[in-house]
Amino acid sequence: MGARFEELAWRETPIGEISLRRRRDPALGAEVYEVKLDDEYLMSSAFPVAEIELARLGLAALTGTELDVVVGGLGLGYTARTALEDPRVRSLLVVEAIEDVIDWHRRDLLPFTAGLATDPRTRFVRADFFAAVADGGFDPDEPGRRFHAVLLDVDHSPRQVLHPSHAAFYTVDGLRRLAALLHPDGVFALWSNDPPDPEFQRTLTGVFPTSVAHVVRFPNPLQGREAANTVYVARH
Repeated sequence: MGARFEELAWRETPIGEISLRRRRDPALGAEVYEVKLDDEYLMSSAFPVAEIELARLGLAALTGTELDVVVGGLGLGYTARTALEDPRVRSLLVVEAIEDVIDWHRRDLLPFTAGLATDPRTRFVRADFFAAVADGGFDPDEPGRRFHAVLLDVDHSPRQVLHPSHAAFYTVDGLRRLAALLHPDGVFALWSNDPPDPEFQRTLTGVFPTSVAHVVRFPNPLQGREAANTVYVARH
C-alpha cells in the first residue's frame, strides 16, 4: 500500500459514525485494520487474540457434532472465521446490526477473513442482537430456533455498553431469555475488555449451571507490556 493511512468505508448509523480504516503501523511493521465508532476505537487487527479465543474457548466447551452457532457482532470477522475452522460447525448465523459491516466482508475488504462470506455455512442476519434476544429469536425464518453456541462480542464489557439499551441483556432476566435459545448443554461465550467481574459472574451462575472466566493474555508491543481480555464461557 502506498499511503500510510486509508479510510476504506464510512457511514453514519443510528449509534454514531462507523468507519473502517487501514494504516501502516511502523512499530508493528504491518498493515493494521481498525474499526471506529465516532472517535472511539472498537477493534483492531493488531490484537485479535481474544476475539479468536472467544470462538475457540466457546466451541471447545461443546461435545458432539453438527453444531449450529450464532456470532453476535461481526466486526473484523475473527470470531466468525475461527468458528468456521471447527469442522463440527454445521451452520453459522452472524447477527450484525450495521449493514455496512456485513458489506465489508462481502466485498472482501479484510484479507484475513477471506472466505467468510462465501462459505456455504455462513448466513448474515442484519438485526440488533439484543433486540433479537428480547424478541425470542435470532433466525427470522425460524422463530424460536435453538442453537448449540452463542458467541458475543459487541460491547466493551457487561458494564461498558455501547448503547444503554444493551444493559438489560446482562441481567438474570436477559440471560434467561438468551438461555432459552440454546439447546440443553449449549454454550454462551462473551468477550470483555475488562478483567473478570465477580458481580457479572454471579449473574451468570444465576442462569447457567457452570461458568468460567478465562483471562486471555497477549503482548502489546505498542505499550511495551502484556495486555489481557476476558472470555466468559457459560454452559446451559
